[in-house]
Amino acid sequence: MKKLTTIAAVAASATLGAAANAETWDLPMAYSATNFHSAVGAEFAQCVTQGTGGDLTLTVHPGGSLFAGGEIKRAIQTGQVNIGERLLSGHQNENILFGYDSIPFLATSFEDSERLFEAAKGPLNTVLEAQNLHMLYSVPWPSQGLYFKRPIESVGEMAGIKFRSYNTATARLAELTNMLPVQIEAAEISQAFATGVAESMISSGSTGYDRKVWESLTHFYDVQAWLPRNYMLVNLEAWNGLDEGTQNVVNGCASMAEYAGDWRSIEYTGFTLGQLAENGMSVTPPGDQLAAELRDIGVTMTAEWLEGAGAEGQAIIDAYNAGN
Repeated sequence: MKKLTTIAAVAASATLGAAANAETWDLPMAYSATNFHSAVGAEFAQCVTQGTGGDLTLTVHPGGSLFAGGEIKRAIQTGQVNIGERLLSGHQNENILFGYDSIPFLATSFEDSERLFEAAKGPLNTVLEAQNLHMLYSVPWPSQGLYFKRPIESVGEMAGIKFRSYNTATARLAELTNMLPVQIEAAEISQAFATGVAESMISSGSTGYDRKVWESLTHFYDVQAWLPRNYMLVNLEAWNGLDEGTQNVVNGCASMAEYAGDWRSIEYTGFTLGQLAENGMSVTPPGDQLAAELRDIGVTMTAEWLEGAGAEGQAIIDAYNAGN
């Protein structure tokens, strides 16, 4: 990514002033260092460090090594760390708006995902700021597909399968298909499948490739259910404590990281699905019966989300649909 390697130079030229005292912030991330989200986050951190001349140094801790994925958001809110990346849909139990990006079959392309994000950004920022958080940037995952260790042609064949869940939507999907939801963080996926703790999941080709799931699973169905998003979040008090020049550098780096992350997610989709196939997995669209039954489930889950989200959620969907 030549464009990404110029971030530091762009940020440095935008620096308006130096912080009075140099600071070092730990930046926890849930996914392995080789994951594209982690790579973008590491380059964002380097950009900030170089762009501020070391006045603000970001130290990245990938793979859940500092905090497990489910702990990162709370750690940022409470000031245990000042910055970190998190999948907000994993916190829909706190506020239903966090699950807007995991409504099945609502936004299934990168273009639609971006429009949905723009529709939700205002309400989402309001919720985050009330929780002492500030959003810097957001990057989508590739669309989600279903992984199994045997062929699946209908929802009925899923009954009793141990299913890795990572947010409210995936847990509900398991319930509606009579699978057994098991909460498993990304860093634990390989071990969970190898030991039989989980037998299936819905996730992107990227996660499957990163965790080498072909060692335990055999089939990937490209159902294109949704494109969940990761968010780079900063503690609001810490953010407000930065001088204007430093904030400008961080914002410049964040804009470039979001662009680079979007680009990588798009490019990574074809590559990772190809790697799953190359390593022996069956990579196909779902059959007609399975696709139809999953879409019926999507209608149910959409109605449930809208009922819970009320007028605010309906406004997001209306704004998104207005752009079609």
